[in-house]
Amino acid sequence: MSDKSFDVVIYGATGFTGKLVVEYMQEKYGNDEDVSWAIAGRSKEKLIAVSEDLKVGPNVPHLLVDSNDTDSIVSMVQQAKCVLTTVGPYQLYGANILQQCVIHGVDYVDLCGEPGWMHEMITEHAEQAKETGARIVFSCGFDSIPFDLGVYFLQKEVIARHGQPASNVRGRVRAMNGEFSGGTAASLGATMASLKEKPELFEILVNPFALSNGFTGPEQAQDSKPIYDDKLETWVAPFFMAPINTKNVHRSNTLMDHLYGEDFCYNEMWIQGPGEEGKAAAEFVGSMNPLADAPAPGEGPSKESRENGNYDVLFCADLTDGSSLHASVSGDMDPGYGSTSKMIAESALCLVNDCAELGGGIYTPAPAMGEKLITRLQANAGLSFKIEN
Repeated sequence: MSDKSFDVVIYGATGFTGKLVVEYMQEKYGNDEDVSWAIAGRSKEKLIAVSEDLKVGPNVPHLLVDSNDTDSIVSMVQQAKCVLTTVGPYQLYGANILQQCVIHGVDYVDLCGEPGWMHEMITEHAEQAKETGARIVFSCGFDSIPFDLGVYFLQKEVIARHGQPASNVRGRVRAMNGEFSGGTAASLGATMASLKEKPELFEILVNPFALSNGFTGPEQAQDSKPIYDDKLETWVAPFFMAPINTKNVHRSNTLMDHLYGEDFCYNEMWIQGPGEEGKAAAEFVGSMNPLADAPAPGEGPSKESRENGNYDVLFCADLTDGSSLHASVSGDMDPGYGSTSKMIAESALCLVNDCAELGGGIYTPAPAMGEKLITRLQANAGLSFKIEN
């Protein structure tokens, strides 16, 4: 793809999250002559305003693209090595972009947490992506990079120490400070609406192996109500992103020829603390709607709020001798916006610059980029991956 004009085209650059991606690219790579990029959206005036506001130089062109206009999409795709799209819900605005990337053999990254749509896209386009060489990578934000790569990072250490993977890993959110993404709430709303037209999607939403190419593993641990984690001696509550993260983790395992084993179990919950106080907190979290106060799509928290946010996720591999090996993934900004914008930007650049040997297909982050993306995220994006014992 040496004839391409741009390494990365940021589609949706005038939206709230898109602007954050542009801001990160300008601050990190604006003066890097080895990185070529462009911004794309429906409005020329808004693209100009974003460039002026973020002091993006004239070397970053503007592309006029509408997700309902195939000609404009094709024009963008033909100029890009990788299309980075922040425009969701993807089930409403993503299919044409993804399809043209597949047809033209162009890489693609998104922030999708919509398993029904992802299942449809895998079914419709996975084989053609293999043929054209397009590398399509879903879920390159807070859902699901810290979780997908966290399990991968931990299991690689377990294998290195013990010669085999752990058959059970517990994901435990220790801290998460920052507002949830309005796009996440909108995507959930679109998914619920689509169930009325496609009731068969319900089976996909409740199946942890829905994205695992037909593979079905063992019954997974219950994660829909508060429980007491005996090994950590704390109450844990349901984590609202577990339904997408668990599906992506199991898809990664399948795509890596069951690196974690065919009997692998994974569950993901939110630590609330010990004793009666922890139990009460877990029951409260289990009864609330965490997206009720999410901002509207296109809106989001202030820069100060984003920079004051953070998150910390613990992963516990349960070993055959009864012990556990722990790893953690943490981020230095709020998960839904600040950290997400950096993660997706680095994912796009990782695909383009570091993954020449990766063939075409529809991926999750771990099998597509693995250690290469972990290295980038730690060096550039404020993430930290640690083995804790």
